[in-house]
Amino acid sequence: MRIRLGDYNTMTVTRAVDFGLYLDGGDVGDILLPQRYVPAGTKVGDELEVFIYLDQEERPVATTERPLARVGDFAFLECSWVNEYGAFLSWGLMKDLFCPFREQKRRMEKGEKYIVYVYIDEESYRIAASAKVERYLSESVPPYVEGDKVQLLVQQKTDLGFKVIVDNQFRGLVYDNQVFRQLHTGDRLPGYVAAVRPDGKLDIRLQPTGRKQTEDFAEVLLRYLQEHGGVCDLGDKSEAEDIKRLFQVSKKTYKRAVGDLYKRRLITVAPLQIKLV
Repeated sequence: MRIRLGDYNTMTVTRAVDFGLYLDGGDVGDILLPQRYVPAGTKVGDELEVFIYLDQEERPVATTERPLARVGDFAFLECSWVNEYGAFLSWGLMKDLFCPFREQKRRMEKGEKYIVYVYIDEESYRIAASAKVERYLSESVPPYVEGDKVQLLVQQKTDLGFKVIVDNQFRGLVYDNQVFRQLHTGDRLPGYVAAVRPDGKLDIRLQPTGRKQTEDFAEVLLRYLQEHGGVCDLGDKSEAEDIKRLFQVSKKTYKRAVGDLYKRRLITVAPLQIKLV
């Protein structure tokens, strides 16, 4: 058995002691699960899914807590303190995640949050974080086609729109004219591939396209009407900004969805209002 440091492992309980349980760590020997993390009723021979990291003495230790990221993940983490060696980030475990100064784009400050990549330092065998995330993004051509649904982590605002990390692996960009909701660094949300560019970067939309988009938003609009007395004070002649503010979609998408519901004889339509039949 080989333990995956900085990841989840399914391990067998080998013995119980006053201060916790020991789990079979294979080549690295037994690994302690401290008493505070032991699920009630656990006994020798049971299997547990635990996260393995290093304690203050740099020894492998187990926890049933679930951190905000594991090795190989990009995450948006808050700096909890700084010393002469680097910054320490809160990631949901008792021991904070270390980010050395050499892995920071600019000096991290306590209370600020940063997009980082979690990795294992080859020299120290420590789990660490790097804010120089570009070096960890894939250089291979993404295996997507237009319309594929993906998961996004918003990286930063640019002059063109928002840089996003796609499926925890690839570079992407959501152009400003495709944004119909508030976006912030660290947001996680679904998106849709608009194009795979020759340089391997992805153009991303936040809504599906074509018929799928119309059908999806038509159901959102129908649900809104059902929850608001059967009335929506937006129609064909309403301002695009009013539609964007309420539904985070373009006026074109709104009108298509209205047309879809009208054809299904579910609504009546007026210039500045629609109503459930």
